[in-house]
Amino acid sequence: MRNYAIAAIPADGIGPEVISAGIEVLRALERQDSQLNFHIETFDWGSDYYLQHGVMMPEDGLKTLKAFDAIFFGAVGAPNVPDHITLWGLRLPICQGFDQYANVRPTKILPGITPPLRNCGPGDLDWAIVRENSEGEYSGNGGRTHRGLPEEVGTELAIFTRVGVTRIMRYAFKLAQSRPRKLLTVVTKSNAQRHGMVMWDEIAAEVAQEFPDVTWDKMLVDAMTHRMTLHPQTLDTIVATNLHADILSDLAGALAGSLGVAPTANIDPERRFPSMFEPIHGSAFDITGKGIANPIATFWTAAQMLEHLGEHQAASLIMQGIDDACGKGILTPDVGGKANTAEVTRAVVEFIEAKIAVVETV
Repeated sequence: MRNYAIAAIPADGIGPEVISAGIEVLRALERQDSQLNFHIETFDWGSDYYLQHGVMMPEDGLKTLKAFDAIFFGAVGAPNVPDHITLWGLRLPICQGFDQYANVRPTKILPGITPPLRNCGPGDLDWAIVRENSEGEYSGNGGRTHRGLPEEVGTELAIFTRVGVTRIMRYAFKLAQSRPRKLLTVVTKSNAQRHGMVMWDEIAAEVAQEFPDVTWDKMLVDAMTHRMTLHPQTLDTIVATNLHADILSDLAGALAGSLGVAPTANIDPERRFPSMFEPIHGSAFDITGKGIANPIATFWTAAQMLEHLGEHQAASLIMQGIDDACGKGILTPDVGGKANTAEVTRAVVEFIEAKIAVVETV
């Protein structure tokens, strides 16, 4: 048996709905492969937990999670809890505490989905965005003094270390090297940020020497938004800072049709700690409880998790199921369809179960 311990943290908003759907797909994979087993333990951490206990997760939360092979995360954020509390109380402590320094956000146009870009369809937009996930603009350094007074000061320090930039750059070059086009675009704002961003550019040039088969170029982040929108076919793998990649990956999801189809992996490449996998879309309280949340991002996220665990066939089966459901027009309203969460989930599960029937027949 190939056994994997998965910590599920549905958390807030539509998180419980889409994580539940994701678990259904994982269970279908177990039925498809009798040697595959997921031990899934669900934790009720999040905004409701905060309102009851004053913290987003227990003090020993990281110690508890460390025993698992992976973390399956829903969404964090609630209208009755300040965003900086929800983010810094749950998601970021896990990312930073487990040194998940590589945030990987693949984007492509799925079959059956009409993107907002003209003359752009499946194959024209197929990107992998690598986000530095441990320092930069979200390092947490800074503070406020003289609160409430006219001279109040708030500082937010972006921290860039040679170790941090080098390792994410090397990760991005390796990922680009593994993709067919072997093309990497390095995004900075080095014309205006002359210290950390110039160092980022210099380290990119140094690391590039290790990967002579990878073609790479540089873009300023503002110019990058134009290129993503007007010339998506010229891009493949993208690497950027914590803040820049956070923004660009949301743009990428929108250009592909919806944030509801955008996955994320927070990876510790050295595998010292469990990595965490979450959809990009956030808690989406405007549709919570309506049963129309798009589970595709969660399914794709589950595929990323399985790839990380070495279950490549199972990951491929999920992606085939996604393509099949979308290609048949079984889509939620955010991408122009009329299906609900359960119907999309059922379509992907039935695709996987059909593969069981084929195997049994053979």
